[in-house]
Amino acid sequence: MIQITPQMRLLLAVEPVDFRKGIDGLAGLCRQVLREDPFSGYLFVFRNRSATAVKILVYDGQGFWLCQKRLSKGKFKWWPDKGGDCTRQLDAHELQLLIWNGNPLKADAAPAWKKLNTA
Repeated sequence: MIQITPQMRLLLAVEPVDFRKGIDGLAGLCRQVLREDPFSGYLFVFRNRSATAVKILVYDGQGFWLCQKRLSKGKFKWWPDKGGDCTRQLDAHELQLLIWNGNPLKADAAPAWKKLNTA
């Protein structure tokens, strides 16, 4: 089982990818296009060209997990603009919203952490 924790690093690939690629093909994209190590434990999120499906690739220390969600109707409403970067970092709650076809930028969520007063 994949457990997504708030301290995990989640990277979203901005450009759509060919979903015929499996684990090895997506790991190659992590190295060559995203310039990240697929064995790092980071969670990588990819979208297909038609915006109807996402794939998540993560290495758990023993092997790779590859998960896919394909919408039965419609398209994913939110995906970041390229803006010169090939990746965008996500928080765990933003990924949850994205998977449920929401817009992470419009979510009214609590801050990720709050500094404690130690007076």
